[in-house]
Amino acid sequence: MRLTTTGSHIVWSWGLQRAWVTVAVVTALWTIFEVDRRTGSAPVQHLYYLPIVVASLGVGRFAGVATSLLAILLYHLANLAHFTGGYTEADVVQTMLFVVVGIVTAKLSEDARRLRQLATTDDLTGLHNLRSFEARLAAMVRASRKAGAPLAMFVIDVDRLKSINDAHGHLAGSEAVRFVGHTLASHLPPDAVACRYGGDEFAVAVSNCAEARARLLAEELRKSVLALAPVLIGRTFPHGTLSISIGIACLEASAGESVSEVAVGKLLFASADDALYVAKRRGRNRVDAFEHARPSLT
Repeated sequence: MRLTTTGSHIVWSWGLQRAWVTVAVVTALWTIFEVDRRTGSAPVQHLYYLPIVVASLGVGRFAGVATSLLAILLYHLANLAHFTGGYTEADVVQTMLFVVVGIVTAKLSEDARRLRQLATTDDLTGLHNLRSFEARLAAMVRASRKAGAPLAMFVIDVDRLKSINDAHGHLAGSEAVRFVGHTLASHLPPDAVACRYGGDEFAVAVSNCAEARARLLAEELRKSVLALAPVLIGRTFPHGTLSISIGIACLEASAGESVSEVAVGKLLFASADDALYVAKRRGRNRVDAFEHARPSLT
């Protein structure tokens, strides 16, 4: 797994959006077909381009191509009497335009999707980048307030990465960070979002997560990294080569709106970061939780 999201809610929202777009496209195609069938008007036939574009941008490239083929079929069905006399040059051009619009729009849609992914993704680990994480975190704080559910933050640091860099080179260090990032992503629950915000530093936010669950999850992450036998610069290193320290902070959710989501996120991160430094001071390869007055969403 690469890019984590806020889980089933995001997937459900995206699925709902695709469903509405699909309904709109089918409705538009049928409406245009009916008008075309009754009028046989060339200007009406050009309206088929609209659902092709909407399908590509709103659902995906394959939907755009499929819609263009469906538009060709409907165009022919609506004008059967005309086509029994044979194709004219204008008919051939019209059909080719449907195909071209479908292919070009599908390519633009795919390029736009890749650009969005690049804009929100850390290229080394495939996790969110900091800007994307901050936006997701604000949304998670908002959702926690609305649902009255707790929210947990982990701040994670790769232990003794400098010694790997010094002994084996910075390429080995980068590969170690990538291994840790992929391991975090593969062990996080669907309601988590993670990012790499520094050279070897990660942040993870988990919805509906009180401290007891947060500790269990953090320990699972720590043990998973420790169990790795990473392949760095083409060489397999033994289990225990990599380890992480984790600081935890939890927000007990409430309906209060006196503090902005961004400010709450910063407070949560700072608290978890404090706990991380405690874990580092206590010997690394451990989990510690923020011990002072617990932050609140009010």
